[in-house]
Amino acid sequence: MLFSLNIVLAIFSAFFMAWGVGANDVANAMGTSVGSKALTIKQAIIIATIFETVGALFASHEVTFTIKRLIIYNPLLHNNHDLIYGMLASLLASGSWLIIASHYSWPVSTTHSIVGAVVGFGAICLGLNHLNWQLVMNIGLSWLLTPFLSCLIAYFIFISLQKIIFDHPEPLKQAHRHLPIYAFFTIFTISLIFSFSCCTKQPIFHKLVIAGILSSLASLVSLVLLKKSACHVNQEQSISSQIEKSFSILTTLTACTMAFAHGSNDVANATGPLAAIVQTVTGSHHMPLWIPILGASGIVLGLAMYGHKVIATIGKKITYLTPTRSFAAQLATAITIILSSSIGLPVSTTQILVGAIMGVGMARGIVALNLHMIRLIFISWIITLPAGALLAIGFFYLLKFTLG
Repeated sequence: MLFSLNIVLAIFSAFFMAWGVGANDVANAMGTSVGSKALTIKQAIIIATIFETVGALFASHEVTFTIKRLIIYNPLLHNNHDLIYGMLASLLASGSWLIIASHYSWPVSTTHSIVGAVVGFGAICLGLNHLNWQLVMNIGLSWLLTPFLSCLIAYFIFISLQKIIFDHPEPLKQAHRHLPIYAFFTIFTISLIFSFSCCTKQPIFHKLVIAGILSSLASLVSLVLLKKSACHVNQEQSISSQIEKSFSILTTLTACTMAFAHGSNDVANATGPLAAIVQTVTGSHHMPLWIPILGASGIVLGLAMYGHKVIATIGKKITYLTPTRSFAAQLATAITIILSSSIGLPVSTTQILVGAIMGVGMARGIVALNLHMIRLIFISWIITLPAGALLAIGFFYLLKFTLG
């Protein structure tokens, strides 16, 4: 394929945006595991590299289509330079905002920034009446509902851990007795996320049956492993430390799921505009394989080079996390993603995860939450959408003046 100047600019802009996604959004997904010390930074980067790439390659096409076509639905725009300049402006605006937010350690939503940017340039080019406001309203509704839902789910998961295990006279025995049950629900949720992302045409009953079989096997395996580990108990470790260690494997599994879910959803925020530009320039409706690969590569580099700032915010500055608390937050996030996906509600991984962490903190009392940091995070969420829109408008006119 002969690369035009527009496609070359689009590639650099998309990579810039994907780098920002890695520095901010992927750091959100890995922050709880790193903050609870269930994973090291190096392990988190390896997990993100594998599962973000798999999610981007095999399960990101539907979300890419949404970003690329559904927010602006005037067919006249798709055949002229305004779409190209607008999508370039959206990528540059979102990437710039993500880098600014990452510099200040704010965990903002990539979805917020790209939707705000696309809406911004769409309003300028077409007028407000040509935007798909129904889709925008659905996205906005999800931003309000999903953090509250994940907060509620995480609260009850952690309360169950507290009541069933930690408050029992023999907490270690209770942990070994009930961990296979938590393993069942974890694998069940993970299986559903993979099937919803990769097997969209499969009947829901088949998905539930497969998830149930895999979860039952996982429970049996965890039961065998727990019996073996009981024979090699380290007497120097406290009971609490042993319980936390036994939940670390589930925390790692949920981290892998978070990375996959993020790759299948949020990589499209970088690749959607790029796909729109490539298809407009070439006239082809097929999305080349190199587009999701480019997105996944930028995300991994962004996490490795600059993700430590947002990881510190998510993992340490909202509430104190341990492997069990991290597990509760990540499982609640995964369940919320499943519930949202099942009704076709677009979601922000960032907001869901932050809501879940707040739920875990609230289970220990309001004093366990860093309210100052939560206020800063909420403010950054509010200003992300208009910031993306205004930056996109500025970049749009700059590109049109320079290239047009």
